[in-house]
Amino acid sequence: MLAQKTTTVVSNSGVMEKLGLAEPAVTPSAAEGGSSKPVVPPKPIFATEAERAVAKTAYDVIRSFEGKPSVAPTVASLGTKAVQDQLVAEVKRRLGPQQLELPGLELDVAEVVAKTTEQVVLGTIDIPRIVVVPKDEVRSGFKPFKLDLRAFTPQPGSDDIIAQRLRTGEQETITLGRGGIEEQRLEDYVVGGLVDFDDISYDDHAELLYDLATQSVAHLKGYLPDEQAVRRVLRENQGRLAALVHAQMMDHYWEESAGYEVEVSKGFTELRTSAYTANAGEAVRHYSQPTVDKGKIAQHLFGGFARCLYPLTKFQSDTERKMAIILERNASRWFRPAKGQFQIFYKLGHEQQEYQPDFVAETVDAILMIETKKAAEMESAEVLAKRDAGVRWCEHASAYAQQHGGKPWKYLLIPHDVVAENMTLDGLVKVYTQKPVTV
Repeated sequence: MLAQKTTTVVSNSGVMEKLGLAEPAVTPSAAEGGSSKPVVPPKPIFATEAERAVAKTAYDVIRSFEGKPSVAPTVASLGTKAVQDQLVAEVKRRLGPQQLELPGLELDVAEVVAKTTEQVVLGTIDIPRIVVVPKDEVRSGFKPFKLDLRAFTPQPGSDDIIAQRLRTGEQETITLGRGGIEEQRLEDYVVGGLVDFDDISYDDHAELLYDLATQSVAHLKGYLPDEQAVRRVLRENQGRLAALVHAQMMDHYWEESAGYEVEVSKGFTELRTSAYTANAGEAVRHYSQPTVDKGKIAQHLFGGFARCLYPLTKFQSDTERKMAIILERNASRWFRPAKGQFQIFYKLGHEQQEYQPDFVAETVDAILMIETKKAAEMESAEVLAKRDAGVRWCEHASAYAQQHGGKPWKYLLIPHDVVAENMTLDGLVKVYTQKPVTV
């Protein structure tokens, strides 16, 4: 069977399309499912190349104001007269007098800037860039613990190699030298392997390191015949044992600070471009059209949205498609965030992971961060870690929004088996909004 050819489809935000700064994405027609009318791409609001040139510059200038929260704390503040005057002045400066005087560019720059700003405001949900930094010096370390080495039971290797001549079949034994560093104490093999890790300081953790090394040696002595065998195992498996001990140390890592401060480096952020892999030649499906094989839903592109901030998106499950139907009906606007849109991180074990929520939706009175999960996974460590990170971010974003007349953020964690097309967003908000994380 021949493999299905694939292609990469780029989905720019609806703002880019309406401004004429990106090619319209392919959208489904009525015949391809679900809609009573054909779905057509939006007509760009700027008809001429001259207008689009000014709009492109205006859009770039607006983006530069993301990093000026004291001037433009929210996307709506871009429309104030004070900010509009600054935008117009900067657009004219970037274009320069020579370009503004070119034939065919006889237009009102302020009007183009105002229209561009209006589209950005309509097509953006306020997502501040939030950074949490410690107030003072951060202290860290590892708590003492009992090692679990039950699965670590290597046997000492041989120092001899049997060599056989291919022509005669004659064999001879070659005895290898020990090689490497011969440690005076058995425990030093373990400690020497551990201090090679960048996050372990001998000066700060010497007592714990030798405690763990003592446990390691005692474990080996428990099943090996003599000290020589223990030494050989330690010499031959130093890196492997150190990696095993280090991984368990990270499960007992602690960190503390006198407190943390929340810094907002951007009042709002541009919606990132999404890129999807799709089957070449396959039509974009209307979001209201269910797939026959729900297990293959992630292979399809969906479109036909009226309130989504992107013309195209993908779903990882039919639950997400149903959630989109609810948002299309009840939310003012919504989207599925691209990787890096929020830069929220959560800790799973000893690793920091980036969290990418399923949906963000704005209603009349709130902005919602929505996660749908299998019912059986609701209490898993990963889901709870994501939930806690999301709830904390929403708390910080709400505090910032309150200072600038914005809407509060709420975090929803919803079991997949309760999502149905006939549900209301208000009903889900009432039941599945998560409470603030207690520390």
